Amino acid sequence: MATTPAARRGAATPVVRVRGALNAFASRSPSRFAILVFTLLILIFTLLFSLPIATVKGSVTPLADALFTAVSVICVTGLSTVDMATHWSVFGHLLVYLGVQIGAVGVLTMASILGLVISRRLGLRAKLMAASDSNPLRIHAGPVAEGQAVRLGEVGKLLTTVALSMVVIEGLVAVLLLPRMLLAGMSFGSALWESLYYSAMAFTNTGFAPNAEGLTPFAEDFWFLGALMIGVFLGAIGFPVILAIASNLRKKRRRWSIHVKLTLLTSVILLVAGAVLYIVLEYDNPKTFGNLDAGHTVFQSFFLSTMARSGGFSTIQISDLHGSSLLVTDMLMFIGGGSASTAGGIKVTTLAVLFLAAFAEARGVESMDAFRRRIPVDVLRLSVAVALWGATIVAVSTIVILQMTKAPLDHVLFDVISAFATCGLSTGLTASLPDPGVYVMAVTMFCGRVGTVTLAAALAQSQRKQLYQNPEERPLVG
Repeated sequence: MATTPAARRGAATPVVRVRGALNAFASRSPSRFAILVFTLLILIFTLLFSLPIATVKGSVTPLADALFTAVSVICVTGLSTVDMATHWSVFGHLLVYLGVQIGAVGVLTMASILGLVISRRLGLRAKLMAASDSNPLRIHAGPVAEGQAVRLGEVGKLLTTVALSMVVIEGLVAVLLLPRMLLAGMSFGSALWESLYYSAMAFTNTGFAPNAEGLTPFAEDFWFLGALMIGVFLGAIGFPVILAIASNLRKKRRRWSIHVKLTLLTSVILLVAGAVLYIVLEYDNPKTFGNLDAGHTVFQSFFLSTMARSGGFSTIQISDLHGSSLLVTDMLMFIGGGSASTAGGIKVTTLAVLFLAAFAEARGVESMDAFRRRIPVDVLRLSVAVALWGATIVAVSTIVILQMTKAPLDHVLFDVISAFATCGLSTGLTASLPDPGVYVMAVTMFCGRVGTVTLAAALAQSQRKQLYQNPEERPLVG
């Protein structure tokens, strides 16, 4: 007896209802969906890291350490409360490798990719979700101008770019690293695994090392460190910029959006400025660059400037830096990398918009202009909100951990900003924190990876028409 369409629909009702509810929830509130998915991923990885099979000794990892590791991995931070190289087994390292790949692409982008794989087509809802992951103003009430980094019709290309760039860039970096590993005397299997691991940690801007010695064996190897710098920089500029570069290379007449120009220009300025400051501040420090010749000092300064923006690798003990250098690193970490990238921080375009607004005010002009384009006021409001809430999160976490540990302010502030900006550099404070401090740092990492993007999306989504306006009155500012 043939079943009727109504009967078939009735039999599949629970699945259809769950899928429909998830689709409706995701499209109605992408920011809340991001929090939900990130939270579920962290809980799953916490459970997996707690299993005896995940450790070398076959013991159960304490909850605080398992949770912190899961948050650090999914949020691609790079901080740890255990020795990552010696504590985790092969299974544990595979969890780390898989987790950073998932966390690096962004939750909404990952959800869209999964939807594309399952349904073999990219619907409008999935496009809007992925677009809002790269540009929160996409869910602004009303029309959004198409002159931006990723047009809605290009979201399919963006998702393809995300997948391909991860495979291609990580593969190329691994190919560059492999010969150095073999020359260091490693077996081919170990060299291949560590090359793939290092390349993934570089592109995802995580900074974990698979070996107990870390970068010590390669601390003066320009080729090895240069390959890591390339991976970190490409991961930090953002997938929309990678898409724009890949698309324009095939065109005779190249057109670059203002997002691409601001991201690349600001990133290069910060990279050079950071390196120059490290040279000036650390050239006489015997614990860092004081005993190096001029060439090595310049290279190591550029390496540290690159890693301070979110890379997390280091060839020196961070605690050996002068206080002035720690403060410079704090600023670089807080700024971070490009929007919709594997890096953290408030993003370089946020900083660029704030400076453009300041320059416009100083010149006495009403509009913010860059590269012969006018930047709308709502972008400035969003930038101010992201920077302000980022500073608030850092301030609250710093005060709480200072009260818990009574540690020096510069070390606490450094590690808190590193957690918020998902950088991974540490003065050594994080590894010695008590369990309550570990949980505070885990929340800080979570807010840093999800918070500012979610806040931006929530602010853009919450805009609505007002039926009235209050009388205007100007307070004194400055």
